[in-house]
Amino acid sequence: MLDLSFYKNKKVLITGHTGFKGSWLTKLMLMAGAGVTGYSLEAPTEPSLFDMLFDEGEFRSEIGDIRDYEHLNRVFDEEQPEIVFHLAAQPIVRTSYKEPRYTYETNVMGTVNLLECVRNHASVRSVLNVTTDKVYLNRDDDTAFKEDMPLDGYDPYSNSKSCSELVTHSYVKSFFSEKDSPAISTARAGNVIGGGDFAVDRLIPDCVRAAEAGTPIIIRNPQATRPFQHVLEPLAVYMEIAQKQYEDKEKYADYYNVGPELSDVKSAGELADLFCKAYGDGLVWENHSDGGPHEASFLKLDCTKIKDKIGWHPVWRVGEAVRKTAKWSHVYLSGGDVKAETEKEIKEYLQDMEESVFRV
Repeated sequence: MLDLSFYKNKKVLITGHTGFKGSWLTKLMLMAGAGVTGYSLEAPTEPSLFDMLFDEGEFRSEIGDIRDYEHLNRVFDEEQPEIVFHLAAQPIVRTSYKEPRYTYETNVMGTVNLLECVRNHASVRSVLNVTTDKVYLNRDDDTAFKEDMPLDGYDPYSNSKSCSELVTHSYVKSFFSEKDSPAISTARAGNVIGGGDFAVDRLIPDCVRAAEAGTPIIIRNPQATRPFQHVLEPLAVYMEIAQKQYEDKEKYADYYNVGPELSDVKSAGELADLFCKAYGDGLVWENHSDGGPHEASFLKLDCTKIKDKIGWHPVWRVGEAVRKTAKWSHVYLSGGDVKAETEKEIKEYLQDMEESVFRV
């Protein structure tokens, strides 16, 4: 189980801290008492969860491009982090078709830059590179992907994340194989949902925008199946991996799938049904296939490895994840205190996590 006390006074660097997952992770770390430094571009959306959650000067938030090695290296020089979470990325499939060069520069060379900084700073003890469930060679069948299956993402986003994985593997073998070198893992996470995601071309943000506008939700591909999970699920696992490999590199530094129970893998249409029911107010969705670029129609992760090795299991099933997301969205759309709601959800998750340990 995640031990938040481990992070008290630890020097933690988070790349991509202004994004959706990065904002939630930063809030978790600050609540744990960590000394946080963030390195990222400006918040990628307007409105911005990051701007809602943090006051200016609350921690060091360095605005910088992961492609800028010199800038990133200066931050490492100044902060001497012990633990690094690499979330900075161009994360949208459709954007990757429009801007493939930028996507590869960010997702591949950004990883190279990060690992070069790690290689040159002895302070670093533990690194986690967050990739995606889309790194695998996907034939759109009923396969539940395991960590030893081939990596070969189809679209530029997925493929660039496959390359980020391979870059990490090479650096581990080439530069971080000694016992006293930093422990490095990757985490291949499924699709996350939760309050405060305002990105384009994502299902839950589209649901919230439709609720705000009083219009039906437009679903482009209701049959597309994904391993949906609440954002706190993978973040808690990321923190646990980083902690365990910090304490025992030989046992825990590895490559991990992070996803929901297989029974919680849902189609986009099924997830939209759950959101409409949880949100209420007569919200409905419509099927408007737009014949857009190729995206995988089926994604499912086999998470046996991390369950066996780390002892992790999901806390909030998909129905609860959607209910929490709908509740947060109601608070936001009614002008409520989303910072307080976010902190409340984190405390509820941690309490449910603790109780679930005794039920297993």
